[in-house]
Amino acid sequence: MTCTMPSILWFEQIGMGDVGCVGGKNASLGEMVCKLGESGVRVPAGFATTSAAYRDFIAENAIETPMQERIRLYQAGRIPLEQAGAEIRDLILSAHLPDNFARDIRAAYDQLEERAKAKNPDVAVRSSATAEDLPDASFAGQQETFLNIRGHRALLEACLSCFASLFTDRAISYREAKGFDHFSVALSIGIQQMVRSDLAGSGVIFTIDTETGFPHVAVISAAWGLGETVVQGSVDPDKYVVFKPLLATPGTCPIIEKTCGEKAVRMIYADGGGKSTRIVATRLSQRGKFVLDDAEIVELGRWAVLVEKHYGRPMDLEWAKDGQSGLIYLVQARPETVQSGRSGAAFRTYRLKAKAQPILSGAAVGGAIAAGKACVLRNAGDMARFPDGAILVTGNTDPDWVPLMRRAGGIVTDHGGSTSHAAIVSRELGVPAVIGTGHATALLREGQPITLSCAGGEQGFVYDGLLDYESEEIDPGSFPATRTQVMVNIAEPASAFQWWRLPAKGVGLARMEFIINTLIKAHPMALLHPERVAEADRRKIADLIKDHADGADYFVDLLSRGIARLAAPYYPHPAIVRLSDFKTNEYAHLIGGSGFEPHEENPMLGFRGASRYYDERYREGFSAECQALKRVREVMGFANVIIMVPFCRTPAEADRVLAIMAQNGLRRGEHALQIYMMCEIPSNVVLAQEFAKRFDGFSIGSNDLTQLVLGVDRDSEFLATLFDEREEAVKIMIGDVIAKAHAAGIRIGICGQGPSDHPDFAEFLVHQGIDSISLNPDSFAKAIKSIAEAEVAGG
Repeated sequence: MTCTMPSILWFEQIGMGDVGCVGGKNASLGEMVCKLGESGVRVPAGFATTSAAYRDFIAENAIETPMQERIRLYQAGRIPLEQAGAEIRDLILSAHLPDNFARDIRAAYDQLEERAKAKNPDVAVRSSATAEDLPDASFAGQQETFLNIRGHRALLEACLSCFASLFTDRAISYREAKGFDHFSVALSIGIQQMVRSDLAGSGVIFTIDTETGFPHVAVISAAWGLGETVVQGSVDPDKYVVFKPLLATPGTCPIIEKTCGEKAVRMIYADGGGKSTRIVATRLSQRGKFVLDDAEIVELGRWAVLVEKHYGRPMDLEWAKDGQSGLIYLVQARPETVQSGRSGAAFRTYRLKAKAQPILSGAAVGGAIAAGKACVLRNAGDMARFPDGAILVTGNTDPDWVPLMRRAGGIVTDHGGSTSHAAIVSRELGVPAVIGTGHATALLREGQPITLSCAGGEQGFVYDGLLDYESEEIDPGSFPATRTQVMVNIAEPASAFQWWRLPAKGVGLARMEFIINTLIKAHPMALLHPERVAEADRRKIADLIKDHADGADYFVDLLSRGIARLAAPYYPHPAIVRLSDFKTNEYAHLIGGSGFEPHEENPMLGFRGASRYYDERYREGFSAECQALKRVREVMGFANVIIMVPFCRTPAEADRVLAIMAQNGLRRGEHALQIYMMCEIPSNVVLAQEFAKRFDGFSIGSNDLTQLVLGVDRDSEFLATLFDEREEAVKIMIGDVIAKAHAAGIRIGICGQGPSDHPDFAEFLVHQGIDSISLNPDSFAKAIKSIAEAEVAGG
């Protein structure tokens, strides 16, 4: 659009209809000031120069023709990009701002001084190109920002530098790649009162999960000091994930992930203006401390919902906390350009063909797998030796690396988080990356064959060697509707969001022991009684719980957030969470576990499941499990969580477990709490009527039931051919318990492996009238079609 406005406009005078005049960044700031301020969203005061002022500047200095000539020479291959960019920037920096324009900037700065009630207030001077922050292009970091600017002279110099930054090498390269005409783009400058986040913290918010596209979470990154360290990836930030649908429920705190980043460095202001900042070491007392408390995280989550709802699309936001007032502000808002631009239907999954031991891990970006030779680059000066298709291994990236990143087969960095520059650009380019490994540049050798996998959820892994893998495209839109409730089994919280597009009616099995094993890592009783474990394990436990008050707080916090993450993808459909069912040999392998577990000749038939919960050897651990579940349901708000009791041998044992659960605040029926039982022991089938009086539903565990009906050790390779859920004796037991459950008026489903592996077994279950079948995600597509066909065949 043509801009007919004056050279200066205040944020409250502009909105998203003015992108052609003030660029996407400034238009969005104005939009939030005008439309969201009354809802509590805070934006620092400021003003913007218009695109008309930029074009007047170019015209008055008569530099457009020589600028165009440099671009033509570059496009014709007669001069390199670096020469073209440097000569154009020199033309701009050697020019002068028109007198009227400079006078308007000084006058507006003086008005900002009156608003701030401070002499010569510090301001941020940000570039806002009229083609940036569009739905299909992020333009992340292409133009410059100048912080800590004070006074008329420094401000005018920063404005001139902003104009020049429209022609950085990276900006020219990006526009070439995206097909934008260099001279149809103008530059607006945003002059905004500084938030003293150097004294507090800052970061980034995405209103969508950036790896899977799961739309119901806000992902927040936070670090001490200025936010550039988060964006640049030079710091490993805190990560908070908020479940958006429950933010509107009064009294809830739906923070489903809180990870304390190392935050080894922070950016603060140096003396003087311009780009006068410096990186300093973070105080040790701050490294292990979260930047934001729960109330602040929830406030940012609510703002994310408001902004996303107003714009009608997923957004990428930047926030900053003022260290003087303690208030939090949004300082940027732009469209998220990767996941929101992808199809909402089909998605591609990747899988390694064989198990392997990773040599590095970090944040996963992209969901894919890549293999190639490592090219280790420690600074941008080495980029010329990078071969196309290699795996880029570096400390962290900034916008200058983008042309090289486009040529990479995969990316591995030492530092950064899921909202760093490397992560954002890798997503946009479709290049898989493992971010923040800690020491990739030290461990990996130049030319070393490696495989990086981002297919396991939010954690990515790097493997030595070139590993075989396969991929598959899944289109959930093609799945048939079924009368039978088809659910999914989800093993680990890290992979929970990966499958949100599947049309599942909830989570049929979430195993608590998987959360303990992957997230918590230590034996529950060892966390509660570290004085009773060996010194080496005590040191490991101290390191695990360093961000928490004690071992109990650590256990309840991580377990509750892990459960919430499993319950989130299909909310408000039910999520059936099975209480811990480690065997003694499995518990013993946890940190500190050997001192709490007896040796058993046959752990599969030993001290497991319900028998542990009322036993003094584990009763405190079970109490902590109950506390975590109570927090998930009543504090975090996931009332869709159903609790399931495993390996319950007798009705009397069921009574003891239910009584202890009630003592710990989990009373069946209160707060709509449902409690199910795993039906996996022959006694569960024989006495199904009695068990049905005590539970709201059954879930058949076909693995253990098959093992105990046939007398076959499910882990024995010698008897593998005898282990089959489709044996007649097992099917008779299953058909019997389905009939008994329905006669008692309770629901019954199955969560074992059988329906995923055998379509004919799924057909049998449908014909028996089972209420729900829970499948492994990777077999969902095949099995749901078998279920639909069985329903049609059975009428």
